[in-house]
Amino acid sequence: RVKISWENELQLGDHVELTEFFRKTYGPTGVFNAQPFEGSRSWAGARPELRAIAYDSNGVAAHMGCLRRFIKVDGVDLLVAELGLYGVRPDLEGLGIAHSIRFMIPTLQELGVPFAFGTVRHALQKHIERFGRHSQLTVLSGIRVRSTLPDARLDKPPTRIEDALVIVLTLARSMSDWPTGNFIDRNGPEL
Repeated sequence: RVKISWENELQLGDHVELTEFFRKTYGPTGVFNAQPFEGSRSWAGARPELRAIAYDSNGVAAHMGCLRRFIKVDGVDLLVAELGLYGVRPDLEGLGIAHSIRFMIPTLQELGVPFAFGTVRHALQKHIERFGRHSQLTVLSGIRVRSTLPDARLDKPPTRIEDALVIVLTLARSMSDWPTGNFIDRNGPEL
């Protein structure tokens, strides 16, 4: 079953369960990736406002977060629903992102945003493109994305720039309305 929840609807137990899920899901990709999920903190950078959480008999099976925000594509302001905090329990890999996006589409359309936007590692390119063939999803490469760090630190610059794959899901407008450019300013921490 999949539950769509606003952030303020989650209880402490939900956050604790999600924290454990993220530590187990992100931990194998590197200890650093699991570090933000301590105690009952069920987010890594920006905190989502909406979550799609899939459950099975073993608990949380998959997760996707959503946060509405303005980004800048080569200086052009654009309202998007940022998708992030993708996670699929390791024993279910191959079933997660595509299903999570499908469950989120009606809710994303209700939010009244023209596009959903997210970034993924280059290692997921084939998986995302395979899903994109059957949906209104476009994968863009060669785009640099600037984000703020979740916490201001004295030993690091306040922003970072990465070369990730950008995914764009058309909701209320067509892909021809997405601004052209090769630099996206997230104007906040990654979801």
